[in-house]
Amino acid sequence: MYEGVHAHPDGRATVARHALAARDLGYDGVVVRNHGDRQADYDAAAIREAYDVDVVDAIELRTDDRSQAASLVKTYREKRTLLCLHGGDRAINRLAVEEPKVDVLCHPMRGDGDVNHVLAKAAAHNGVRLEFNFGPVLRSDGGRRVQAIQGLRKLRELVAKFDVPYVVSADPTSHLQLRAPRELAALGEVVGFTADEMETGLREWGRLAARNRERTSAHYLEPGVWLDEE
Repeated sequence: MYEGVHAHPDGRATVARHALAARDLGYDGVVVRNHGDRQADYDAAAIREAYDVDVVDAIELRTDDRSQAASLVKTYREKRTLLCLHGGDRAINRLAVEEPKVDVLCHPMRGDGDVNHVLAKAAAHNGVRLEFNFGPVLRSDGGRRVQAIQGLRKLRELVAKFDVPYVVSADPTSHLQLRAPRELAALGEVVGFTADEMETGLREWGRLAARNRERTSAHYLEPGVWLDEE
């Protein structure tokens, strides 16, 4: 299982500190999903060697301008193993689910954002993962927490109905905000998830990374087609 983290300078902990905490909580890897303007400086190979935790280089592109978002997707698609789009803006949500180059639409229910049946169908068709971001549920209270739970419940219903791929995250910006998979599984029950469904969302980060790494292999030509050098 993997967790998507924001590391310094986008968060308050280094990639290495996130990796160490993630290992101790039972994760196999971390996805470093810093926002585009706050990229971390780290040695993924050295961290893997030191902590036996996979480190996936990702980026969470953040802009409210649809045209700029489309341009950034083209620019960074080949530069990162995972490409995520910072959701919550209705226009950005729509762009993300219609663009197969996007791996994950992050926190689509944030702010004024929303997902309806049209966007859910598009996400399923294009293989864009929708993120169930439990950060606001874990780290807010009152009306904001209630609103976050309601949004996740609606998203879960759409994902189940239209068989949309998804990822799960606590969206930690510090190693202290990481939560063990079993803790997130318990939290997922609040929005209607089973423990197995929550685990599926945590594993999806790793499956995406493995798929994309495979596609960048020199032997890969297209889905199902490999170069045989023998």
